[in-house]
Amino acid sequence: MNDSFSVLIINTILLLLAIYIVVTIIRSIRIVRQAEVYLVERLGKFHRTLESGIHLLIPIVDRVAAVKDLREHVVNFEPQSMITRDNVGIQIDSVVYYQVTDPVKNQYEINNPIAAIENLTATTLRNLIGELDLDQTLTSRDTVNAKLRTVLDEATDKWGIKVNRVEIKNIVPPKEIQDAMERQMRAERIRREAVLVAQGEKESNILKAEGVKQSMILEAEAQKEAQIRQAEGERQAAILRAEGEAQAILTIAEARARGERMIYEAVKAAGPTPAVVQIRSMEALEKVADGKATKIIIPSDATSMLGVIAAAKEMLSDQKEEYEKE
Repeated sequence: MNDSFSVLIINTILLLLAIYIVVTIIRSIRIVRQAEVYLVERLGKFHRTLESGIHLLIPIVDRVAAVKDLREHVVNFEPQSMITRDNVGIQIDSVVYYQVTDPVKNQYEINNPIAAIENLTATTLRNLIGELDLDQTLTSRDTVNAKLRTVLDEATDKWGIKVNRVEIKNIVPPKEIQDAMERQMRAERIRREAVLVAQGEKESNILKAEGVKQSMILEAEAQKEAQIRQAEGERQAAILRAEGEAQAILTIAEARARGERMIYEAVKAAGPTPAVVQIRSMEALEKVADGKATKIIIPSDATSMLGVIAAAKEMLSDQKEEYEKE
């Protein structure tokens, strides 16, 4: 009976020991997720860093001291009271974007990194805002953000932290200054509205004047074109009249030439004697003398013409005698 009881106790102890060993082994297995790091201490001293994957620790000897998240963190800080260079009290709240770059430093170099960053942000902001007027503070957020990020990044580097970005969310001045700023903005909006209205009227007047100018230019060009066309028409008419007159003169000259040619042909066909020709010449001179001309050009052979006249008289007297005899 005692032997059976002893065996049962031994079996129970062995079973418990086996269960303890299995549980210890299972608890010694660590699976590290992506973007996380396990810091392992051995007998109270930092031993190694476990990155993503499966790892096995030595029971009792090794333990996980901390788990560090390597992703970017966003921390919003409460509004802080600050005073500008022109002695205006304002409230500023900010947000910081940071991430752990050195898990060992972050674990063993700083106790509370979030509180340290918040206090450092507040003191740095006070120094920066104290150098600026209220108007500069309201309009220089980018400059303040850049300077603040530079200071924080340098200070937190020894803590294994990198500050990626710092943003000032709100700048709240006192109530009376807010009212004054609101009145100023209202006056500025009214002024801008008046400027826009005046600018619109100016542009409208310019467009109207430009339209009148273009209309006058087009009208002047139309009148010019009409005058050019009228002058061109008159020129063409004068050319046509001159061509008609020239054609008429040419036709008359051609008709006279044809008549003279016909007379010449007829005279030539009749075969007149020199005496007849001279008599015809004298008749022509007589007709010329009857005109309005004050000068008469007499041919150089006047002696022969006188002889012709004498012969003509003699011929006329002979004809008269013959007529009387009959």
